[in-house]
Amino acid sequence: MEAALVVVAALWGAGAGWLCPRAVYRLSVEPGEAWRGECPAGHPYGGWVGGACCPAPLPARFAAPLVTAAVCAALAVAAGARPELAVWLVLAPFAVLLALVDVKVRRLPDHVTLPLAAGAVMLLGAAALVPGAGGSWTTALLGGPVLGAAYFVLFLIHPDGMGFGDVKLALSLGVVLGWYGWAVLFAGAFAGFLLGSLYGLGLIALRRAGRRSAIPFGPFMMSGAWLGLLLGALAVR
Repeated sequence: MEAALVVVAALWGAGAGWLCPRAVYRLSVEPGEAWRGECPAGHPYGGWVGGACCPAPLPARFAAPLVTAAVCAALAVAAGARPELAVWLVLAPFAVLLALVDVKVRRLPDHVTLPLAAGAVMLLGAAALVPGAGGSWTTALLGGPVLGAAYFVLFLIHPDGMGFGDVKLALSLGVVLGWYGWAVLFAGAFAGFLLGSLYGLGLIALRRAGRRSAIPFGPFMMSGAWLGLLLGALAVR
């Protein structure tokens, strides 16, 4: 039963990831620019899901499906058949989408980050009503503003090192991490900072960046949150 659940989660992730490249390409624009309305070959888009261009390069075509499949499969292994797994599987493709956009243009679009936070609150509220839920909706509700406030303070202290998009992303990450309690929220947030710091130090060591160089922090925030969710899910099994 559990093996089948993991396979289904991986297939879901692969399918959802397969539909991401077009949205990634359309959203990967500088602030103030309109979303892209046509592919690199000049063909107009009729929607937001599908390939980014025709034909798409093989690395771009398979990167998102593989990453999303791996993320979803690991969540299924950790959470098992608990109600919140459905929430994690719905939210995971959007997190991968945001990470890819941030890597490309160092931007986390409000059109995704803010609905993601609202969706996390509503979906976890529904999961909390189902028998067998492994977390608390109360701490999830509190976790969003707490982590968001912490990132806002960091933004005020060092605005050049952290974008306001990271502050908005912290709202949704605080909600999902708060589901499993304050210890998990702290662990997930700390893991994000640790991963980002190690990446930055690696770039400096390789002389590919300086101490003041900006890096896309969103992917590390979400990777840390993913590790936190795995830890929290395994702890309540």
